[in-house]
Amino acid sequence: RGFVDAIARRVSRRQAAIIAEIKKASPSKGVIRADFDPRAIARSYEDAGAACLSVLTDISFFQGADEHLQRARAEVSLPVLRKDFVISSYQIYEARAIGADCILLIASVLGMEDMQSFYDLARSLDLDVLIEVHDMAELRMALSVSPKFVGINNRDLKTFDVDLDTTLALLASISDDVIVVTESGIGQSADVVRMMSRGVYGFLIGEAFMKEPDPGHALELLFT
Repeated sequence: RGFVDAIARRVSRRQAAIIAEIKKASPSKGVIRADFDPRAIARSYEDAGAACLSVLTDISFFQGADEHLQRARAEVSLPVLRKDFVISSYQIYEARAIGADCILLIASVLGMEDMQSFYDLARSLDLDVLIEVHDMAELRMALSVSPKFVGINNRDLKTFDVDLDTTLALLASISDDVIVVTESGIGQSADVVRMMSRGVYGFLIGEAFMKEPDPGHALELLFT
């Protein structure tokens, strides 16, 4: 399932391309959703119009599991991002084996050499790659591998502070042929309008949906 293609189709029509996230917990908030059913959540997101899914598989910080991704993907036809801290090539082969369509590479975690080799390996396995950045130095590193899209995390992973201006500040340095996905801190319609007015149509949103009784309905409300 083409992850980048699913995002690009929406972006080309100037429609919101929503990567809806499935996660049980986070380091900053602890358990977000006690009644955690990846299948039901995936179904509600697809019905609500999400372009893609993101599923946390990291155990230590997010109480994730590979099975969460497999269950979610089996339930829907949407492409799925494996959201994890990739620090070895083994994890990229593993992502392919469990059925992921896309992986996340976090610039702050990787050096330039690993970024390039992991990106090339993923593409050779027909996996799409979302490279996550937070500042200009990380963006330069990401752009050096000529990615199809980049995610700008509005949350500082060192302090957990969130500032939506992070995305807007980096926009000018990204060419039009690279799709931008804004991550973290999008919680109200005004945030969506603000981003789309600046040409950002990609959104990765988890917590704002997961804390609501019906995640799919929360998605619909945010984007209408």
